[in-house]
Amino acid sequence: MGLVVALVLLLSFLLLVSFWRQSSERAKLPPGPTPLPIIGNILQIDVKNISKTLTKFSEVYGPVFTLYFGRKPVVVLHGYEAVKEALVDLGEDFAERWAAPIFEKCDKDFGVIFSSGKTWKEMRRFSLMTLRNFGMGKKSLENRVQEEARCLVEELRKTNGSPCDPTFILGCAPCNVICSIIFQNRFDYKDPNFLTLMKMLNTNVKILSSAWIQEKHNQQSKFTYENLVATASDLFAAGTETTSTTLRYALLLLLKHPHVAAKVHEEIDNVVGRDRSPSMQDRSNMPYTDAVLHEVQRYIDLIPTSLPHSVTRDVNFRNYLIPKGTIIIPSLTSVLHDNKEFPNPETFDPGHFLDASGKFKKSDYFVPFSAGKRICAGEGLARMELFIFLVTILQHFNLKPLVDPKDLDTTAIANGFASVPPLYQLCFVPV
Repeated sequence: MGLVVALVLLLSFLLLVSFWRQSSERAKLPPGPTPLPIIGNILQIDVKNISKTLTKFSEVYGPVFTLYFGRKPVVVLHGYEAVKEALVDLGEDFAERWAAPIFEKCDKDFGVIFSSGKTWKEMRRFSLMTLRNFGMGKKSLENRVQEEARCLVEELRKTNGSPCDPTFILGCAPCNVICSIIFQNRFDYKDPNFLTLMKMLNTNVKILSSAWIQEKHNQQSKFTYENLVATASDLFAAGTETTSTTLRYALLLLLKHPHVAAKVHEEIDNVVGRDRSPSMQDRSNMPYTDAVLHEVQRYIDLIPTSLPHSVTRDVNFRNYLIPKGTIIIPSLTSVLHDNKEFPNPETFDPGHFLDASGKFKKSDYFVPFSAGKRICAGEGLARMELFIFLVTILQHFNLKPLVDPKDLDTTAIANGFASVPPLYQLCFVPV
């Protein structure tokens, strides 16, 4: 009996010490809900809809608040002003990447997405330079995207207007663009090697190894074999899934809103016609289509909380002290769904990006690619792919739903790390 009492007393003491340490840390951090010992605020967070939870907390604690994931403090930035102040105005201080243990296990601080410090700076610079050398921002890359769009259309023709799930085909197109950049070659959608690549986007992609294989022994350089493989893998993972998911969501929203699709078709007919491939030059003459694409990205809120950041040093932020290494979560949802910038933000409305005369209207609140130092390196390519792929599809097909449009559900089936659209089928009917 005495042993049981001793164990209870010891456990109580440890819990008190844990609580005292948390209380001491919390005194300098932004306010937030009281965490439980050991588990923190985990039980108060809806992991299936983190953004909704963060919004509720912001209504109580303001635009900058602290949550505890276990014993780790996490500072949340909610709203345009807080996100901009941290990621843009103080970008260098908030530029580190916090990698969850699962990502550390996969990438071991290699590559460009989950790395930090010198590794991240060198690999991001290398990635941007390499992408430019391979055509990023040049007509040659646009030609590759146009070629892939034509191949995509041919694959869709093979469905013969029958019901199909577009997930796989829409995933192939952006992946092939990355292949054409890195391998200087695209693949047939039925190619066994390509199918393997589609299934293993995060495996070791052996590229550029021979050019840097002496570098392996240089401890000062970040251009190691492992780093280059991880960077290539990052390009495939980030450059395929995000674009294909956005396209899949775009088609679903056009099925749901046939009047929007009809206006896009009309603009395509007037500006591009049926006899040539759409180009990025056409976009400035297609304000409604441009607004639709922006509204798709705003509405679906693909990566609600971006990827977690951390601070590079002790930072004084809005009269709070955020210790070096503290995890930072910027709520992109709170910016993309700001009801002052976008009236009725939960409604899909291309008018959010059009002025009174029907011209395209830019918004500083459009941050689907995040902001600041860690903004997506492939933003330009993604914008090009989304425009050319979607316009090319609608240039050749009418989208036919299998149910009444009003019965289509566009609610994401998951809204944690990423917003995933529900599975659906449609018919691509040649025009």
